[in-house]
Amino acid sequence: MKTNKLTAAAQLRMACSAVLATAALPAIAAAQAQNPPAQHEPATLPKIRVEDEVVVEATRYSTPQTSTATKTDTALRDVPQSVTIVTSGLIRDQNMRSMGDVVRYVPGVSMGQGEGHRDAPTLRGNSSTADFYVDGVRDDVQYFRDLYNAERIEVLKGPNAMIFGRGGGGGVINRVTKQADGEHHGEIALQGGSHDNKRVAADLGQGINGALSVRLNAMYEDSESYRDFVDLERYGINPTAALELSDDTRIRFSYEYFNDERTVDRGVPSRNGRPVTVDDSTFFGNPDLSYSEATVNLAAVTLEHDFAAGLRLRNQTQYADYDKFYQNVYPNSAVNAAGIVTLDAYQSGTERENVFNQTDLIWRVSTGALRHTLLAGVEVGRQDTTNRRNNSTFSSTPQARVPISNPVTFAPVVFSVPNQNNDVDVTIGAVYLQDQIQLSERFQLMAGIRFDQFDVEFDNHLNSTRFERDDDLVSPRAGVIFKPIERVSLYASYSVSYLPSSGDQFSSLDATSAALEPEEFENIELGVKWDLNPELALTAAVYQLDRTHTRAPGATPGTVVLTGAQRSEGVELGLSGAITRSWEIIAGYAFQDAEITRTTAAAPKGRDVALVPEHQFSLWNTYRLTPMWRVGLGVTYQSDVYASISNAVELPSFTRVDGAVFFTLNEHLEAQLNVENLFDESYYATAHNDNNITPGSPTAVRIGVTTRF
Repeated sequence: MKTNKLTAAAQLRMACSAVLATAALPAIAAAQAQNPPAQHEPATLPKIRVEDEVVVEATRYSTPQTSTATKTDTALRDVPQSVTIVTSGLIRDQNMRSMGDVVRYVPGVSMGQGEGHRDAPTLRGNSSTADFYVDGVRDDVQYFRDLYNAERIEVLKGPNAMIFGRGGGGGVINRVTKQADGEHHGEIALQGGSHDNKRVAADLGQGINGALSVRLNAMYEDSESYRDFVDLERYGINPTAALELSDDTRIRFSYEYFNDERTVDRGVPSRNGRPVTVDDSTFFGNPDLSYSEATVNLAAVTLEHDFAAGLRLRNQTQYADYDKFYQNVYPNSAVNAAGIVTLDAYQSGTERENVFNQTDLIWRVSTGALRHTLLAGVEVGRQDTTNRRNNSTFSSTPQARVPISNPVTFAPVVFSVPNQNNDVDVTIGAVYLQDQIQLSERFQLMAGIRFDQFDVEFDNHLNSTRFERDDDLVSPRAGVIFKPIERVSLYASYSVSYLPSSGDQFSSLDATSAALEPEEFENIELGVKWDLNPELALTAAVYQLDRTHTRAPGATPGTVVLTGAQRSEGVELGLSGAITRSWEIIAGYAFQDAEITRTTAAAPKGRDVALVPEHQFSLWNTYRLTPMWRVGLGVTYQSDVYASISNAVELPSFTRVDGAVFFTLNEHLEAQLNVENLFDESYYATAHNDNNITPGSPTAVRIGVTTRF
């Protein structure tokens, strides 16, 4: 059962005390130290040689800096915000294939089912399908992203509007893609395993001459599932090029074509407040009529120029074209006393074109004893979206009913009831300023502000109506950092973000909602970041995130007002990097308490937010036994969660154990075996609502072979 509020609050206070105690340790150490240690430069783990023939590059689970959180190259310990980075080394060792795999190792983030056709994270108690970015630019259509071209995944917690613009109330997820870098890349990876898993990927790159370099990442997968009737086919190709026009000027080109086709699987329904007890493979609905296809074309050009006196110009233009369609026949009720569940069906399509241009000026300058990193930027963009949705009629009744003993049906369905037909044009213009100030060896300040003009035009073709709304959004961010010793940062930060009334996906706007103010997200955070050694980082954060201006029914039937609110409070702990030359680790823990604090359209005050576990723990580590052999072991734990804001259906807590073995024959050939759910734990991984619940996978094995040349 869920912990009562008094107990949750007490646990939060205890957790906060633990964070503050952790934060105090470096200060004590600094007071006792006579000679504070000098700043350590990022180091690379050593290569290991065997008989002068085998060369093994140690895998990195940590990275020392990011340019995403501040738009400037900044050490992670100098960013006053909780940031988790999942590196390409961890992606490879874990054999991650999706954003759902990624966030298992990100404290404070969980992944929803997304109706079986899209990424749907909940970050610090706030769910979203639009807070995704690729190389710092918005990537906001609903689809499942692949990791074949990802250099790393950066998860920035808390409101991020000062850098990213609207939304991002609980955080954002940014994919940093692999780019042409002048280095040689020659790698082909083959994979196969349980449930007819088949996948091939390639990473090829080379410097052509001193000025030009190219790189190509590509992938193809054709796999089935532990779920009956469920399969997927996806492929992607991502060529990139880089050109050094001079010592001071660089230009990068990138294009990605990605296609994902799969069965839409919305899991199993509930019974008496719990997921119904059936075999993990049982499909509910009509698999022949449940499928999705997403096609993405994404092109980007980035120009950088270094002027004299520490001034840099960066201009990035991105064009993206998305075509997404899905339809599904799915469980739409709990199982009744007679063992019958009701099915429903609909189809939906979205076409979107995004064009964004970001121009940043970064100036590193000293004024007396102060050192500044100044950022001034402008972003302009346009998003044109077409949304279509049709509801269904079954052969005899509006909804079909099936027994749980045989819940698969192939009865005909007609998708002929128009529910949504609209065109949405969004225009964005923004300016932003930020200053990172080095006051002394011990103190740093960061302050920034962003002004967004967000204009939306909504044409509803079902009733021939047109609505418009303009919002002027002012998003501040401020932080202070104290360093008792060079390797330790204690910070406090404040940030605000807004989500306009058109929502994440511009799906609906009417006369009432067009008059509503944007939702507001306000975050206060305290934390500590401690580089225990140049390759091992410890982080801790405690936060309070308030979401206000959420919608609720008005006193007059059919109206909506802004009365709702929710609060998320929590603690996040993280450890990542190398403990020794042979032992690498990434671990995280989150305590979260997210609840409705004022009545909304969906729930009264006091209910818990869906898919937010009170306790969440993950640990993955690998150990090198010999230069040729490594082993890996991981564990994830999640306490019970509610499937929806109704708080009527609970997903039980679970613990899952994973394992891996790695073999390196020489510098050209290596193999790995990954075992998911090593002890065949029966569990429910996530949900979309009370009757769309995803059973976790039973034990699954995948074998991969990688050749490098």
